[in-house]
Amino acid sequence: MTDIQAALAEIKRGAEEVLVEEELIEKLKEGRPLRIKAGFDPTAPDLHLGHTVLINKLRAFQQLGHEVIFLIGDFTGLIGDPTGKNVTRKPLTKEQVLANAETYKEQVFKVLDPAKTRVEFNSKWMEQLGSAGMIKLAARQTVARMLERDDFKKRYANGQSIAIHEFLYPLVQGWDSVALESDVELGGTDQKFNLLMGRELQKEEGQKPQTVLMMPLLEGLDGVQKMSKSLNNYIGITDAPNDMFGKVMSISDELMWRYFDLLSFRPLDEIAGLKQKVADGANPRDIKIELAKELIARFHSDDAAEGAHQDFIQRFQKNAIPDDLPEVTIAGGDDLAIGNLLKEAGLVASTSEAMRMIKQGAVKIDGEKVTDNKLTVASGTTAVYQVGKRKFAKVTS
Repeated sequence: MTDIQAALAEIKRGAEEVLVEEELIEKLKEGRPLRIKAGFDPTAPDLHLGHTVLINKLRAFQQLGHEVIFLIGDFTGLIGDPTGKNVTRKPLTKEQVLANAETYKEQVFKVLDPAKTRVEFNSKWMEQLGSAGMIKLAARQTVARMLERDDFKKRYANGQSIAIHEFLYPLVQGWDSVALESDVELGGTDQKFNLLMGRELQKEEGQKPQTVLMMPLLEGLDGVQKMSKSLNNYIGITDAPNDMFGKVMSISDELMWRYFDLLSFRPLDEIAGLKQKVADGANPRDIKIELAKELIARFHSDDAAEGAHQDFIQRFQKNAIPDDLPEVTIAGGDDLAIGNLLKEAGLVASTSEAMRMIKQGAVKIDGEKVTDNKLTVASGTTAVYQVGKRKFAKVTS
């Protein structure tokens, strides 16, 4: 039982919920390699660190000797996952989905062992199922059952449209589990309905229901909303080393520990030791540097990680202005409120973000901190503006 308990502790590391834990323990006691499934719809060409929360967990299962199935949803990608959406997603073409799928395969092997990874495409069995099979599959659930899904329920209550094909998504994801005879499926907490659908369909097909392991959604750089390209709060795994380093260093000290739990490969006792160092007076910035270097080494190289560290020291810790400082000219000829100027210069996404950054003391003009959020900048002036630790621009207004 000691080995099983140790394995279970690693499996549950950072997890939000396990359904059903007792079933998982029984499967581990069988002593066979379990089939571990996680599906990814190739709806965009690049992955970010939020995606790797699940991929890291797949890696943990690999190291425990289990069979990992990296499922590329080239069929479900044509439907578009409605999870968390308040409108019907724009469908992608088959060509777009396949192109994105190829990049996914390249990127995941920066984390997973390709020799121990089984890559599958769900079009393989969904196309075999055919239109008659799809109708039979759809007949297994009711509209009332589908409206139990939180996002569908909200859209229906608000009078927002729900396309009929969106109801197929959970069914297809569940059928993937039947086709693969998965023992465990991983997914985010927002995927609970879809993940449980797999259990239901497996039971109906006479299979043992899969264990559902739900991982939390990783917060983005803002520390509030989930990491997302559409929110521009992400760290892409193909980001340049210097950019990746700067972004990691920009997260809050509190969020840093969540990133350690969900993204780092360090043993749990080692992370506990780092927390103790901070409790004993160590600067959290130095610990954050270790996290940044670990992530850059994983997706680039050790040399790239060290180079990014040295660049960070030169550029930020010594308050150096970047050599490649972007220059922006704002046309109009009128005096500008500081919030509008920062937005026009591309240093913030909105004036409300500008106000928040000024309140946090994160805005500087020519190295001087801005404290007045009602400041007006005279037309015809040129200065170096800085927002946070990473964003600079030479702006002529």
